[in-house]
Amino acid sequence: MDVSKVESGPFKVLGGEHSASEILDTAHQISQDSWLQVAFVLTTGVNSAYVLGYSGTVMVPLGWIGGTIGLVAAGAMSLYANILLARLHEVGGKRHIRYRDLAGHIYGRKVYFLTWALQYINLFMINTGYIILAGQALKAIYILFRDDHIMKLPYFIAIAGFVCAMFAFGIPHLSALRIWLGFSTFFSLIYIIIGFTLSLKDGFAFLDIGEGKYCTWTKGTNGLDMKFTVKIEVSDMNHDTAYSILVQLSRQATVKQPVVRNMQKALKLQFTLGVLPMFAITFMGYWAYGSTTSSFLLNSVTGPVWVKMMANIAAFLQTVIALHIFASPMYEYLDTKYGRSKGSAFSLHNLSFRILVRGGYLTINTLVAALMPFLGDFMSLTGALSTFPLTFILSNHMYLMVKKNKMTALQKFWHWLNVCLFSFMSVAAAIAALRLIMVDSKNYHLFADI
Repeated sequence: MDVSKVESGPFKVLGGEHSASEILDTAHQISQDSWLQVAFVLTTGVNSAYVLGYSGTVMVPLGWIGGTIGLVAAGAMSLYANILLARLHEVGGKRHIRYRDLAGHIYGRKVYFLTWALQYINLFMINTGYIILAGQALKAIYILFRDDHIMKLPYFIAIAGFVCAMFAFGIPHLSALRIWLGFSTFFSLIYIIIGFTLSLKDGFAFLDIGEGKYCTWTKGTNGLDMKFTVKIEVSDMNHDTAYSILVQLSRQATVKQPVVRNMQKALKLQFTLGVLPMFAITFMGYWAYGSTTSSFLLNSVTGPVWVKMMANIAAFLQTVIALHIFASPMYEYLDTKYGRSKGSAFSLHNLSFRILVRGGYLTINTLVAALMPFLGDFMSLTGALSTFPLTFILSNHMYLMVKKNKMTALQKFWHWLNVCLFSFMSVAAAIAALRLIMVDSKNYHLFADI
């Protein structure tokens, strides 16, 4: 059957007629931002405070060879998938501004809702993870001065959630970030430079004490545990480096024409210069502390208290901004569906709507974050079940569906190979994540202070 003639409910598939009002069906601004501003938004996600955990969560289990190859491969695969998506920005004469809209246009109503569900579950988990990360940064500041365990992690998570909500109330849409993107870059540079410098200092200090390396670069695990660990870390690496695709169409909606060319320029900057700080601090942290590296690098470094405090404050503030970026698809949906109103974005109606709806959404995020601060296990599962399908499987298959009449047999084989390979990896990573949840459930409890 020719998919160009298929219709499914209200979704006209590959070639239907669309009005200009459908293209502009959003309460947020579109076609307003330069490619450089879009690149800064994407780079903010790559160099968020999550990078402070890669030394411990990626490099420690996989080692130098596995970790390096894995991170580079994850970045390359993510760049490729994002470029495929950028080339599908306009299909059938319609400019698609949401990931689910593109999927619905190609496959129909059922896949539209499936994509919608997977995308927002994934983004919910990412946003919850950011609140946990912000809480950890606040707790790290606290224990620099008082290590009395009176203030526990769930309390700091609650504070972080409140600050994130205040920021969300004042920023009506992504294009309004503007100067905050400069602050985000500044904050990222602070904790990356401090983390890199203190790790370098500690690494040389460990070499100078006469005992050689302070710690080993290997971590003993049995064969079965290693197999499951590799599957988990492959899922996490792709989850961490590829989740920008979940908001990319939101960014493509705001970028100025020509959209495809400008998005490709933004993506190339993101995955070249933009990833260098991430690689630098990841490799330096692992070089300095080896298998003893903390899952939050700033807990491993030694140095002046005020320097470590600055790094943690910067990590907290940058996390607040990064969360807003990855919550924006949810905000856009809610604002368009329920909160659209004429007038200023700061009119009483619009402001009160943001306080009610965004505040409610972030309250749920914060409650889940405080309830389960070991959320990383569940993020591995959602990464396997949603990030893999949305980022790698769906992007390759959508490109195949749209461009198949212009592809050679070899090109078709390449895309089908990607679809099959990532489907297998998704299933394997999901099984490994379920095993990890069962194992760790014996060690953690609700509202844990970890």
